[in-house]
Amino acid sequence: MATGNMAMGLFSAVQEQAKAELALSDFQLSLLSGLAVSIPLAILAVPVGLIVDRGNRVRLLLWTAVAWTTGTLLTAVAESMPVLFTARMLGGVGASVSTTIAISLASDFSLPANRGRSLLLLTVGKYAGTALAFSLGGWLLGHFLAHGGWAGLSAWRSAHLAVGVLSVLLLLPLARLREPLRQEMAAAAGRSVSETLRELAAYRRFLAPLFLGQIGVMMADAAAAVWAAPVLSRTYAASPQEFGSWLGAVIFGAGILGSLAGGFAADAGLRSGRRGGILTGAVFGSLLALPAAFFPIAPDTGVFAALIFLLLLGGTITGLVTATTLAVLLPNDLRGLAIGVFMALGGLVAFGMAPTLVTVVSTALGGEGRIGLGLAIVGFGASATGCAGFIIARHRAPPPVR
Repeated sequence: MATGNMAMGLFSAVQEQAKAELALSDFQLSLLSGLAVSIPLAILAVPVGLIVDRGNRVRLLLWTAVAWTTGTLLTAVAESMPVLFTARMLGGVGASVSTTIAISLASDFSLPANRGRSLLLLTVGKYAGTALAFSLGGWLLGHFLAHGGWAGLSAWRSAHLAVGVLSVLLLLPLARLREPLRQEMAAAAGRSVSETLRELAAYRRFLAPLFLGQIGVMMADAAAAVWAAPVLSRTYAASPQEFGSWLGAVIFGAGILGSLAGGFAADAGLRSGRRGGILTGAVFGSLLALPAAFFPIAPDTGVFAALIFLLLLGGTITGLVTATTLAVLLPNDLRGLAIGVFMALGGLVAFGMAPTLVTVVSTALGGEGRIGLGLAIVGFGASATGCAGFIIARHRAPPPVR
């Protein structure tokens, strides 16, 4: 999880240099970080979810790791928008689809009562990777700018090459992972795909607002991940070498604290015995993110750091609580499909629309110089929508699977 998210997030940390070298516009940058991730994710998430419920998840995880590693290495040599778009698709879908697989595996490596804390490790991995994308990415960029790139490549390309090589090494332990036995299988575990879809549809009154809640939060987080670095460069005149370390620390700190809070909140909510109690943490997390959405228009980088910390903290809590909710309230043979549907919708809306929507709003407000205000408006609207979704889902939650 850490390696995949580091590979996927690296381009956001160095995209200003890529923009200058390849003469890209903000709209093109939004496509590379948004649409390039969302299209393959929307196409593959549901089929992968079905395979997760029926096939060998460890082998599938290895293939997704190959995809993000290939995408990272291809980014290092891409000379045109189509090639760079393809590379970003490989990197993005590998890291994103692996989430579905990892949640299913982690659910079977732990008992239901401890599942929130088990999934906590995956969330820590996700934010560790995102933090490394900025801190290690900023350091690599500065190093290659000062000492020259590898094989004659520019600094941002050399950074991708280095992370791609590192990814190959870090993925070797996956080869030793073994497929666990599946827990909490429903009585109709041998049902067909159409029967499985009908079974999942029976949960629609609960799943629809739950997905709305998490996708709203994901939109705010996805937009922040893509545009935080450009806002720092343009509005606060800070370079990746200057903000990479502290932004990475903020992201990782929010991930650690949010993972702990979300994991324990989910388990405590489940033990409370109240219907929908498991989602109480998600409601509080989404409320926390509302005022934090204004981080792009903070008066200085100190307030910027504090607010983006709160935004990511709230997003981490809601993400972990949502994953635990799906792992506890749905039968084992529906989890992969449910998470796949969620990833497909989230990919289309959060990753596909949010970064580009920021550019549309900033253009309407006066151009690329208004990217910070556009990001704040989109982030607040998405966060408010997410909060409403979680409140509704909490009231409609089914009892846990026994």
